[in-house]
Amino acid sequence: MESASPTARVLLALEVLQDSPGVSAERLARRLEITDRAVRRYVRLLRDAGIPIESTTGRYGGYRLGRGNRLPPLMLSAAEALGLVMVVLEGRSGAADAADPAGSAIDKIVRLLPTSVAESVAVIRQVTTAQTGLVSEAPDPETTATLVRAAEARRRVRVTYRLTQEQVMEVDPWAVSVWRGRWYRLGWSHNKAARRVLRVDRITSIVVLDMAFTPPGDLDPIATIEEHLSTGWRYDVEVVIDAPVDAVAGWLPRSLGRLKPTDAGRTRLVGTTDEPFWYARHLTAIEAPYRIVSPRELRAAARDLGQRLTRAGSAG
Repeated sequence: MESASPTARVLLALEVLQDSPGVSAERLARRLEITDRAVRRYVRLLRDAGIPIESTTGRYGGYRLGRGNRLPPLMLSAAEALGLVMVVLEGRSGAADAADPAGSAIDKIVRLLPTSVAESVAVIRQVTTAQTGLVSEAPDPETTATLVRAAEARRRVRVTYRLTQEQVMEVDPWAVSVWRGRWYRLGWSHNKAARRVLRVDRITSIVVLDMAFTPPGDLDPIATIEEHLSTGWRYDVEVVIDAPVDAVAGWLPRSLGRLKPTDAGRTRLVGTTDEPFWYARHLTAIEAPYRIVSPRELRAAARDLGQRLTRAGSAG
Protein backbone atom coordinates (compact mmCIF):
# COMPACT_ATOMS: atom_id res chain seq x y z
CA MET A 1 0.00 0.00 0.00
CA GLU A 2 3.00 2.32 0.27
CA SER A 3 2.64 3.34 -3.38
CA ALA A 4 -1.17 3.64 -3.22
CA SER A 5 -2.61 7.05 -4.02
CA PRO A 6 -4.85 8.91 -1.54
CA THR A 7 -7.80 8.25 -3.87
CA ALA A 8 -7.10 4.52 -3.85
CA ARG A 9 -6.94 4.54 -0.06
CA VAL A 10 -10.24 6.43 0.18
CA LEU A 11 -11.94 3.86 -2.03
CA LEU A 12 -10.40 1.00 -0.04
CA ALA A 13 -11.60 2.61 3.18
CA LEU A 14 -15.13 2.75 1.74
CA GLU A 15 -14.93 -0.91 0.74
CA VAL A 16 -13.84 -1.92 4.24
CA LEU A 17 -16.70 0.11 5.76
CA GLN A 18 -19.18 -1.59 3.44
CA ASP A 19 -17.90 -5.08 4.19
CA SER A 20 -17.22 -4.64 7.93
CA PRO A 21 -19.81 -2.44 9.69
CA GLY A 22 -18.48 -1.22 13.05
CA VAL A 23 -14.82 -1.65 12.03
CA SER A 24 -12.47 -0.15 14.59
CA ALA A 25 -10.06 2.68 13.77
CA GLU A 26 -7.15 0.37 14.63
CA ARG A 27 -8.30 -2.35 12.25
CA LEU A 28 -9.03 0.18 9.51
CA ALA A 29 -5.55 1.64 9.95
CA ARG A 30 -3.97 -1.81 9.58
CA ARG A 31 -6.01 -2.53 6.47
CA LEU A 32 -4.98 0.77 4.85
CA GLU A 33 -1.42 0.56 6.27
CA ILE A 34 -1.68 4.05 7.73
CA THR A 35 -1.75 5.60 11.21
CA ASP A 36 -4.86 6.00 13.39
CA ARG A 37 -4.64 9.74 12.86
CA ALA A 38 -4.63 9.29 9.08
CA VAL A 39 -7.76 7.13 9.40
CA ARG A 40 -9.65 10.10 10.81
CA ARG A 41 -8.51 12.17 7.84
CA TYR A 42 -9.79 9.63 5.30
CA VAL A 43 -13.10 9.32 7.15
CA ARG A 44 -13.41 13.11 6.98
CA LEU A 45 -12.76 13.01 3.20
CA LEU A 46 -15.58 10.48 2.76
CA ARG A 47 -17.95 12.59 4.84
CA ASP A 48 -17.04 15.67 2.79
CA ALA A 49 -17.99 13.67 -0.32
CA GLY A 50 -21.50 13.24 1.09
CA ILE A 51 -21.14 9.65 2.32
CA PRO A 52 -22.75 9.29 5.77
CA ILE A 53 -20.31 7.62 8.18
CA GLU A 54 -21.25 7.14 11.83
CA SER A 55 -18.70 6.66 14.59
CA THR A 56 -18.99 5.41 18.16
CA THR A 57 -16.43 5.75 20.92
CA GLY A 58 -15.39 3.43 23.68
CA ARG A 59 -13.88 -0.03 23.88
CA TYR A 60 -16.23 -1.44 21.22
CA GLY A 61 -16.44 1.71 19.12
CA GLY A 62 -15.84 1.94 15.40
CA TYR A 63 -17.05 3.26 12.07
CA ARG A 64 -20.06 2.23 9.98
CA LEU A 65 -21.97 3.61 7.02
CA GLY A 66 -24.97 5.58 8.23
CA ARG A 67 -28.50 5.78 6.87
CA GLY A 68 -28.08 9.01 4.97
CA ASN A 69 -29.91 10.31 1.94
CA ARG A 70 -27.15 9.35 -0.48
CA LEU A 71 -26.03 5.83 -1.28
CA PRO A 72 -22.29 5.17 -1.32
CA PRO A 73 -20.76 4.31 -4.69
CA LEU A 74 -21.23 0.69 -5.73
CA MET A 75 -18.11 -1.44 -5.59
CA LEU A 76 -18.92 -4.63 -7.49
CA SER A 77 -16.51 -7.15 -8.92
CA ALA A 78 -17.01 -8.30 -12.51
CA ALA A 79 -18.50 -11.60 -11.33
CA GLU A 80 -20.87 -9.83 -8.91
CA ALA A 81 -22.12 -7.39 -11.56
CA LEU A 82 -22.62 -10.06 -14.20
CA GLY A 83 -24.25 -12.42 -11.71
CA LEU A 84 -26.69 -9.70 -10.61
CA VAL A 85 -27.81 -8.98 -14.16
CA MET A 86 -28.17 -12.71 -14.93
CA VAL A 87 -30.40 -13.25 -11.90
CA VAL A 88 -32.59 -10.30 -12.91
CA LEU A 89 -32.86 -11.63 -16.47
CA GLU A 90 -33.88 -15.06 -15.21
CA GLY A 91 -36.80 -13.56 -13.32
CA ARG A 92 -37.73 -10.51 -15.40
CA SER A 93 -37.34 -10.08 -19.14
CA GLY A 94 -37.76 -6.30 -18.74
CA ALA A 95 -34.17 -6.07 -17.52
CA ALA A 96 -33.22 -5.29 -21.13
CA ASP A 97 -35.68 -2.35 -21.27
CA ALA A 98 -34.60 0.98 -19.77
CA ALA A 99 -38.28 1.90 -19.26
CA ASP A 100 -38.81 -1.10 -16.97
CA PRO A 101 -37.99 -0.49 -13.26
CA ALA A 102 -35.53 -3.39 -13.24
CA GLY A 103 -33.94 -2.15 -16.45
CA SER A 104 -33.70 1.38 -15.10
CA ALA A 105 -31.97 0.13 -11.95
CA ILE A 106 -29.44 -1.81 -14.03
CA ASP A 107 -28.78 1.35 -16.08
CA LYS A 108 -27.80 3.18 -12.89
CA ILE A 109 -25.52 0.31 -11.82
CA VAL A 110 -23.83 0.19 -15.23
CA ARG A 111 -22.96 3.89 -15.06
CA LEU A 112 -20.92 3.24 -11.92
CA LEU A 113 -19.01 0.22 -13.21
CA PRO A 114 -15.58 0.15 -14.87
CA THR A 115 -15.81 0.22 -18.66
CA SER A 116 -14.73 -3.39 -19.18
CA VAL A 117 -17.32 -4.70 -16.70
CA ALA A 118 -20.04 -2.39 -18.01
CA GLU A 119 -19.50 -3.67 -21.56
CA SER A 120 -19.97 -7.29 -20.43
CA VAL A 121 -23.14 -6.35 -18.54
CA ALA A 122 -24.50 -4.55 -21.61
CA VAL A 123 -23.91 -7.64 -23.76
CA ILE A 124 -25.64 -10.00 -21.31
CA ARG A 125 -28.67 -7.68 -21.06
CA GLN A 126 -29.49 -8.39 -24.70
CA VAL A 127 -30.07 -12.10 -24.03
CA THR A 128 -33.54 -13.26 -25.11
CA THR A 129 -35.65 -14.58 -22.24
CA ALA A 130 -38.79 -16.64 -21.72
CA GLN A 131 -39.78 -17.19 -18.09
CA THR A 132 -41.92 -20.03 -16.82
CA GLY A 133 -40.19 -20.82 -13.56
CA LEU A 134 -37.76 -23.71 -13.66
CA VAL A 135 -35.00 -23.72 -11.05
CA SER A 136 -31.53 -24.49 -12.37
CA GLU A 137 -27.92 -24.29 -11.37
CA ALA A 138 -26.60 -20.82 -12.20
CA PRO A 139 -23.97 -20.73 -14.95
CA ASP A 140 -20.61 -19.07 -14.36
CA PRO A 141 -20.99 -15.31 -15.10
CA GLU A 142 -17.61 -14.95 -16.81
CA THR A 143 -18.24 -18.01 -18.99
CA THR A 144 -21.67 -16.66 -19.91
CA ALA A 145 -20.29 -13.22 -20.76
CA THR A 146 -17.57 -14.76 -22.96
CA LEU A 147 -20.16 -16.92 -24.74
CA VAL A 148 -22.49 -13.97 -25.35
CA ARG A 149 -19.60 -11.86 -26.65
CA ALA A 150 -18.62 -14.65 -29.05
CA ALA A 151 -22.22 -14.84 -30.29
CA GLU A 152 -22.28 -11.08 -30.82
CA ALA A 153 -18.93 -11.16 -32.64
CA ARG A 154 -19.92 -14.32 -34.59
CA ARG A 155 -16.83 -16.23 -33.52
CA ARG A 156 -16.57 -20.00 -33.08
CA VAL A 157 -15.75 -21.28 -29.59
CA ARG A 158 -14.17 -24.39 -28.15
CA VAL A 159 -15.96 -25.51 -25.00
CA THR A 160 -15.61 -28.27 -22.46
CA TYR A 161 -19.09 -29.64 -21.84
CA ARG A 162 -20.07 -31.71 -18.80
CA LEU A 163 -22.55 -34.56 -19.21
CA THR A 164 -21.84 -38.01 -17.77
CA GLN A 165 -18.25 -37.13 -18.62
CA GLU A 166 -16.59 -34.01 -19.99
CA GLN A 167 -16.18 -33.63 -23.73
CA VAL A 168 -14.50 -30.95 -25.83
CA MET A 169 -16.42 -29.57 -28.81
CA GLU A 170 -16.24 -26.70 -31.27
CA VAL A 171 -19.50 -24.83 -31.79
CA ASP A 172 -20.84 -21.73 -33.51
CA PRO A 173 -22.85 -19.88 -30.82
CA TRP A 174 -25.77 -18.46 -32.79
CA ALA A 175 -27.48 -17.11 -29.68
CA VAL A 176 -27.65 -17.35 -25.89
CA SER A 177 -31.12 -17.38 -24.34
CA VAL A 178 -32.88 -17.92 -21.01
CA TRP A 179 -35.78 -20.37 -21.22
CA ARG A 180 -37.79 -21.41 -18.15
CA GLY A 181 -35.02 -20.13 -15.85
CA ARG A 182 -32.21 -22.02 -17.60
CA TRP A 183 -29.47 -20.55 -19.78
CA TYR A 184 -29.01 -22.21 -23.18
CA ARG A 185 -26.55 -21.84 -26.04
CA LEU A 186 -28.14 -22.40 -29.45
CA GLY A 187 -25.89 -23.06 -32.43
CA TRP A 188 -24.06 -25.45 -34.70
CA SER A 189 -21.89 -28.27 -33.39
CA HIS A 190 -18.95 -29.05 -35.68
CA ASN A 191 -18.33 -32.31 -33.79
CA LYS A 192 -21.85 -33.57 -34.58
CA ALA A 193 -22.34 -31.62 -37.83
CA ALA A 194 -25.80 -30.66 -36.55
CA ARG A 195 -27.74 -27.96 -34.71
CA ARG A 196 -27.41 -28.34 -30.96
CA VAL A 197 -28.76 -26.69 -27.80
CA LEU A 198 -26.37 -26.77 -24.83
CA ARG A 199 -27.00 -25.77 -21.23
CA VAL A 200 -24.61 -22.98 -20.31
CA ASP A 201 -24.29 -24.17 -16.69
CA ARG A 202 -22.67 -27.35 -18.02
CA ILE A 203 -19.90 -25.48 -19.85
CA THR A 204 -16.79 -25.74 -17.66
CA SER A 205 -14.34 -23.90 -19.94
CA ILE A 206 -14.48 -21.80 -23.07
CA VAL A 207 -11.98 -20.47 -25.62
CA VAL A 208 -12.95 -18.04 -28.39
CA LEU A 209 -11.44 -19.08 -31.75
CA ASP A 210 -10.43 -16.88 -34.68
CA MET A 211 -13.01 -18.40 -37.03
CA ALA A 212 -16.14 -16.56 -38.11
CA PHE A 213 -19.62 -17.94 -38.77
CA THR A 214 -22.93 -16.67 -40.13
CA PRO A 215 -26.10 -17.60 -38.17
CA PRO A 216 -29.40 -18.37 -39.92
CA GLY A 217 -31.07 -15.16 -41.05
CA ASP A 218 -34.53 -16.05 -39.68
CA LEU A 219 -33.32 -17.34 -36.32
CA ASP A 220 -35.83 -17.19 -33.44
CA PRO A 221 -33.79 -18.39 -30.41
CA ILE A 222 -36.67 -19.08 -28.02
CA ALA A 223 -38.82 -20.83 -30.66
CA THR A 224 -35.86 -22.96 -31.76
CA ILE A 225 -34.97 -23.93 -28.18
CA GLU A 226 -38.59 -24.85 -27.43
CA GLU A 227 -38.83 -26.95 -30.57
CA HIS A 228 -35.52 -28.68 -29.81
CA LEU A 229 -36.52 -29.47 -26.22
CA SER A 230 -39.85 -30.93 -27.37
CA THR A 231 -38.08 -33.83 -29.15
CA GLY A 232 -36.06 -36.81 -28.04
CA TRP A 233 -38.10 -37.87 -24.99
CA ARG A 234 -39.43 -41.33 -24.16
CA TYR A 235 -43.01 -41.22 -25.47
CA ASP A 236 -43.96 -40.14 -29.01
CA VAL A 237 -47.04 -37.93 -28.89
CA GLU A 238 -49.70 -37.38 -31.53
CA VAL A 239 -52.84 -35.36 -30.86
CA VAL A 240 -55.51 -34.40 -33.42
CA ILE A 241 -57.27 -31.09 -32.68
CA ASP A 242 -60.48 -29.86 -34.36
CA ALA A 243 -59.20 -26.33 -34.89
CA PRO A 244 -56.89 -24.50 -37.32
CA VAL A 245 -53.17 -24.15 -36.60
CA ASP A 246 -53.31 -20.40 -35.84
CA ALA A 247 -55.88 -20.95 -33.09
CA VAL A 248 -54.04 -23.92 -31.55
CA ALA A 249 -50.76 -21.99 -31.52
CA GLY A 250 -52.36 -19.44 -29.24
CA TRP A 251 -53.48 -22.11 -26.76
CA LEU A 252 -50.37 -24.27 -26.37
CA PRO A 253 -46.70 -23.59 -25.57
CA ARG A 254 -44.31 -24.44 -28.39
CA SER A 255 -42.42 -26.76 -26.07
CA LEU A 256 -45.18 -29.37 -26.50
CA GLY A 257 -44.14 -30.06 -30.08
CA ARG A 258 -44.78 -29.13 -33.71
CA LEU A 259 -48.17 -28.16 -35.11
CA LYS A 260 -49.09 -29.46 -38.55
CA PRO A 261 -52.26 -28.44 -40.45
CA THR A 262 -54.47 -31.20 -41.84
CA ASP A 263 -57.60 -31.15 -43.96
CA ALA A 264 -60.92 -29.72 -42.76
CA GLY A 265 -59.22 -27.12 -40.57
CA ARG A 266 -57.73 -29.64 -38.18
CA THR A 267 -54.27 -29.62 -36.58
CA ARG A 268 -51.90 -32.44 -35.63
CA LEU A 269 -49.68 -31.90 -32.60
CA VAL A 270 -46.54 -34.03 -32.80
CA GLY A 271 -43.98 -34.13 -29.99
CA THR A 272 -42.40 -36.26 -27.27
CA THR A 273 -42.57 -36.33 -23.49
CA ASP A 274 -41.24 -38.12 -20.43
CA GLU A 275 -44.09 -36.83 -18.26
CA PRO A 276 -47.55 -37.84 -19.60
CA PHE A 277 -49.49 -36.25 -16.73
CA TRP A 278 -47.63 -32.93 -17.16
CA TYR A 279 -48.38 -33.09 -20.89
CA ALA A 280 -52.07 -33.90 -20.29
CA ARG A 281 -52.41 -30.83 -18.03
CA HIS A 282 -51.18 -28.59 -20.84
CA LEU A 283 -53.63 -30.13 -23.30
CA THR A 284 -56.54 -28.90 -21.15
CA ALA A 285 -55.81 -25.39 -22.48
CA ILE A 286 -57.14 -26.46 -25.90
CA GLU A 287 -60.46 -24.70 -26.52
CA ALA A 288 -61.73 -27.22 -29.06
CA PRO A 289 -62.41 -30.97 -29.25
CA TYR A 290 -59.25 -33.06 -29.55
CA ARG A 291 -58.24 -36.73 -29.60
CA ILE A 292 -55.04 -38.28 -28.23
CA VAL A 293 -53.79 -40.75 -30.84
CA SER A 294 -50.68 -41.81 -28.90
CA PRO A 295 -49.18 -42.83 -26.59
CA ARG A 296 -51.51 -44.88 -24.40
CA GLU A 297 -49.71 -43.50 -21.32
CA LEU A 298 -50.85 -40.01 -22.29
CA ARG A 299 -54.43 -41.23 -22.81
CA ALA A 300 -54.36 -42.82 -19.34
CA ALA A 301 -53.01 -39.60 -17.81
CA ALA A 302 -55.76 -37.60 -19.52
CA ARG A 303 -58.45 -39.95 -18.15
CA ASP A 304 -56.98 -39.67 -14.66
CA LEU A 305 -56.87 -35.89 -14.92
CA GLY A 306 -60.45 -35.81 -16.20
CA GLN A 307 -61.67 -37.88 -13.25
CA ARG A 308 -59.90 -35.55 -10.82
CA LEU A 309 -61.48 -32.50 -12.43
CA THR A 310 -64.89 -34.15 -12.40
CA ARG A 311 -64.61 -34.96 -8.69
CA ALA A 312 -63.41 -31.45 -7.95
CA GLY A 313 -66.40 -29.98 -9.76
CA SER A 314 -69.00 -32.25 -8.17
CA ALA A 315 -71.28 -30.89 -5.45
CA GLY A 316 -70.29 -32.12 -2.01
